[in-house]
Amino acid sequence: MRKSIKNMTCLFIVMVSLTLLNSCKKNKQEPSENLALSEPKTEKEVIESKSILSKEFNDYWYAGEAEITSYKLEQARYGEIRNGNAVLVFVTEDFLPNKQVKADNYSKKNTPILKLNATKNFNTGIYPYSIMQSTFYPVVNNKHALKISASVQEWCGHVYTQLNNRDDFEVMSHSYFESEGDQTFNVKKTWTENEIWTKLRINPSSLPIGEIEIIPSLEFTRLKHIDIKSYQATTALKDGIYTITYAALNRTLKINFNQEFPFDILGWEETSISGYGPNSKTLTTKATKLESIKSAYWNKNNNANEVLREKLRLQ
Repeated sequence: MRKSIKNMTCLFIVMVSLTLLNSCKKNKQEPSENLALSEPKTEKEVIESKSILSKEFNDYWYAGEAEITSYKLEQARYGEIRNGNAVLVFVTEDFLPNKQVKADNYSKKNTPILKLNATKNFNTGIYPYSIMQSTFYPVVNNKHALKISASVQEWCGHVYTQLNNRDDFEVMSHSYFESEGDQTFNVKKTWTENEIWTKLRINPSSLPIGEIEIIPSLEFTRLKHIDIKSYQATTALKDGIYTITYAALNRTLKINFNQEFPFDILGWEETSISGYGPNSKTLTTKATKLESIKSAYWNKNNNANEVLREKLRLQ
């Protein structure tokens, strides 16, 4: 009988110990979980916080039209301000994730994207510049841009750069300069300045804030002839202005946008050093919104459709 009581007592003590142990483990977990919720989110956590697309978003962006906005451009180049125009074309498309091109036909395997084609045209003295950047960004807003490309044409020659989002960022670059030539290399995945413009249009509150690593726009890296890589930057969002400051590059970009849906871009300013040697100076490129239309522009290719360019004040 005593042996039985002794065994039961031992069993009871073991059970109580296990209960207390589990309770301690649970209590130790709770503070760390609560702490994690109050800490700043990492890049991965921000990327994975998927946006929920509203009916308002779908009605606006899936009406079979693109949004085309024209801007008065004051572009800094070679230490002087040049007058020109800029155009932002936003449109939703189906994207093939493996081939990384626009899909010819709809499929559930396609990736829905918000594409931005951004163009600039201005003259430097006798010869013209034409710049275009394309950004293919998933509308789920929980990944980096799937593809970014940029081309620059002027009378000295033309150059092209393409970034593909695969295991790393795969970069292919072609230039007429001997020191640059044809290159292919990889860059570690991080924020890209190009994707900021499309991310903003989906959900401005999802933009990265604070100290981040970010790859400057392919336009900027090309015109400045600097390496395509991430640079330390400070970002801020206040009163409808998103600011990126690159201390090492002496450059600040400010994007001014409507704080109400569809978060249209009202203009931007880019302050950096322009020109080379003794002619270099700090100048600010400015773009000011002129007009905006919704149009299935790919079907508007007759001479009679040039009236739309007049409406955009591009004539």
